[in-house]
Amino acid sequence: MLHIKKKYNNPPIYITENGVAEAKNDSLPIKEALKDSTRIRYLDGHLKFLLKAIQEGVDIKGYYMWAFLDDFEWTSGYTLRFGFTYIDYKNKLRRYLKHSAYWFNKFLHS
Repeated sequence: MLHIKKKYNNPPIYITENGVAEAKNDSLPIKEALKDSTRIRYLDGHLKFLLKAIQEGVDIKGYYMWAFLDDFEWTSGYTLRFGFTYIDYKNKLRRYLKHSAYWFNKFLHS
């Protein structure tokens, strides 16, 4: 972000997709699959560095998490999971909030 600020005269920046892919592992019980600590660590670190960049004058206008739901990806199909919400593909697409969803909610309200 600081490099972009310096090299391109501090343009407004919108981060439109940011997140972590995890391999779909249907052998895990759903309660275990909801424990997405890798995503939480990634987002926590990334957002702390974004805050530091903002404090140093980088013109960050928007940030969008990738994605709210596990979804179909053109190059990987349903083999990866991206979202805050676990989709149970075997049981009528039932949805469960992952631990990262609760973490992000707390982050936004703190």
